[in-house]
Amino acid sequence: MTGRTATATRYLLAGIRLALGWVFLWAFLDKLFGLGHGTAAANAWLEGGSPTAGFLGKAATGPFAGLYHSIAGNAAVDVLFMAALFGIGVALILGIGMRIAAAAGALLTVMMWTAVLPPETNPFMDDHLVYAAVLALLALLSAGTTWGFGRRWAAIPLVRRNAWLT
Repeated sequence: MTGRTATATRYLLAGIRLALGWVFLWAFLDKLFGLGHGTAAANAWLEGGSPTAGFLGKAATGPFAGLYHSIAGNAAVDVLFMAALFGIGVALILGIGMRIAAAAGALLTVMMWTAVLPPETNPFMDDHLVYAAVLALLALLSAGTTWGFGRRWAAIPLVRRNAWLT
């Protein structure tokens, strides 16, 4: 790709990266503060609610339901889940650590997909798998360098020595 197409592609990827980053960060904020969109204020993590109890404890179905029901509401699982939402969201929005964010985000979304097998509206495909693929694409195409700090991040000596941090 050259010229206008390459430029348009970079900006489109940056927009997708920012949008997906906001999806993750918003989920974190809503669960933390109970902003009333997915989480009621009374169920906010800051109010003692569990960010995993509702979905994993009640909505999980299919062959992995037992596993997810058994870890629902566990404090360690809550911390890991919230850290993942926050870290993935911030990394995507800032355009840094795209490989780590993509791997963690893909793992998280695939796990969420396994929690709802089979998906409600399709025999196997749903938005969780699409998000996982888009995250991989964003990392592979260095989407953090446009409207993000990807270039600056990649110039940090530690990151230069450890390509997996890019």
